[in-house]
Amino acid sequence: MKNFAFIFLLLPVVVSAQDINDSLFIHSIATNILSSDASYNNLHYLTKNIGGRLSGSSQMYKAEQWGAQALKDAGADNVMLQECMVPHWVRGGKDQAFITYKNTNGKEQKYWLNVLALGNSNGSGASGVSAPLIRVNNFDDLEAKKDDLKGRIVFYNVPFDDTLINTFAAYSKNVIYRGIGASRAAKYGAIGMMMRSMTNSPGNYPHTGSLRYTDSLKKIPAAAMGLDDVKKLDSLFDNNIAVTASLFTYGKMLPDTIAHNIIGELKGTEHPEQIITVGGHLDSWDPAEGANDDGTGVVQTIEVLRVLKALGYQPKHTIQFVLFANEENGTRGAKKYAEEALHNNQPHIFALESDAGGFTPRGFSFDMDSASQEKINSWKHFFTPYYGDRFENGEGGADIGYLKEATHTPQAGLSPDTQRYFYIHHAATDVFENVDIREMKLGAINMAALIYLVDQYGLAQ
Repeated sequence: MKNFAFIFLLLPVVVSAQDINDSLFIHSIATNILSSDASYNNLHYLTKNIGGRLSGSSQMYKAEQWGAQALKDAGADNVMLQECMVPHWVRGGKDQAFITYKNTNGKEQKYWLNVLALGNSNGSGASGVSAPLIRVNNFDDLEAKKDDLKGRIVFYNVPFDDTLINTFAAYSKNVIYRGIGASRAAKYGAIGMMMRSMTNSPGNYPHTGSLRYTDSLKKIPAAAMGLDDVKKLDSLFDNNIAVTASLFTYGKMLPDTIAHNIIGELKGTEHPEQIITVGGHLDSWDPAEGANDDGTGVVQTIEVLRVLKALGYQPKHTIQFVLFANEENGTRGAKKYAEEALHNNQPHIFALESDAGGFTPRGFSFDMDSASQEKINSWKHFFTPYYGDRFENGEGGADIGYLKEATHTPQAGLSPDTQRYFYIHHAATDVFENVDIREMKLGAINMAALIYLVDQYGLAQ
């Protein structure tokens, strides 16, 4: 500590005593988190003992029980379970698909594809759907080929734009095909949809994720495939070889069921009625362990609570640590949290979310007025030692976005490095082994520092 303070005495600028105290406290946050095994142990238990946590599943309820206890163990003054109704989609079986085509000698070939049904999709049933496969490169191409789609299976082949450095920008451009591609194809009589996974990952792991059917159109089965299989299909289509596809999926929607946002609190000492929110989502897709999406965000949220309590910090405002329900296929937990805040006239002064993986932090994305942003910008130097000083305008995240709509709450999202995120997003590779615990801890340090500064100094000027 003394050495750290001495460094500030050598700076060629005037640094206030309070500035030094804040830097020292943030340094103590970093020292505590980096030397603690708590985040490792929490993530290991969540992923290895519980695993994938799709809304409505037994694993989701185990995760709720675990989350409530983890918040208590971290030192929450109280823990609440906020009930909400969530969609309950089940995969129903092992998704499979294959193609058949004739080789250059006229002999029929069969090639199995590695596929995952899209979340919320209707299954094909045990008999499956089989039809000629037609490749489309985008929605404009779909419209150009609309007269040829009846009775066929549409294959959307829309690659990520790899020239975009931020891979979330590429994902944002393409995710619409997963979201509404099935209904757009069904509009013209297609009987099934397959698509290139939302990834730029090498290999052949398919990536799932939710779709949204148009109620007035037939709800056709839909699945994503890995990129090696995409290459195989492209080689056939590029050589004008006719392809027939057979798709077998078993997904179905069950009646909505009860779930809970798990909320831990540290009560404020000066403004207990004013709330700061920090959170991640507890649910995940089913093919893997939900480690980076969003196990790391959940563990970082708990870690912010644990470290503040461990250091004896008494917040001025009430801080709520929220493990949100049902982000992946409905965001019902986020909606409920915002509805309750509005109904109870709770003044929420700031919200922070971590839902971009546990990779090395780069900074934060902020959605707030210019005066608050200016104040935030004056704190950038506190984050430089921990790689978190890239402050950008943008969005906070899906789970706190509803809170902004309801209560106009300023918000932020932790922004880790994005290069590897879509290698594992919604895929079987999203496992504990693909999390670097030290990188995850650095994210928690930056989150705790931001919560501390907002609690100490507020955002209004």
